[in-house]
Amino acid sequence: MTDFLSRAGRELTAAELHDLLRLRVEVFIVEQECPYPEIDGKDLLPGTRHIWAPGPDGVAGCLRILAEPGGVQRIGRVCTAKSARGTGLGAQLMAAALDAVGDAECVLDAQTYAQGFYARFGFRPEGEEFDEDGIPHITMRRLAPGR
Repeated sequence: MTDFLSRAGRELTAAELHDLLRLRVEVFIVEQECPYPEIDGKDLLPGTRHIWAPGPDGVAGCLRILAEPGGVQRIGRVCTAKSARGTGLGAQLMAAALDAVGDAECVLDAQTYAQGFYARFGFRPEGEEFDEDGIPHITMRRLAPGR
């Protein structure tokens, strides 16, 4: 199991935030050729938590968890560096995220090709597929136990 770092948004150092943003831009904007506003004002909110795996060239993988109304937790910006793909790091990141949120209800907007990956963690699709920045997505939800 990889050793992950985890911090609330406001606890991040400038260097940590830089490295997280650098990986997200590399994956979502450059690789996926999807120009969108990566700096969305949510990374430093009081209810935001970042989880990431350090790698030899910076951040190997990361995600963030946003607090939403009603105690729902939103997992997003899940990504791994090209060099870390196929190693199981993405699954380890998701397991770490679910450990962090505990029994809270969780939601995420998955790129549609990744539905099977998130289903392994108890997420189920809801609603219709939608386009986000030119990429097909679907909302997926994992209910709190007993719901």
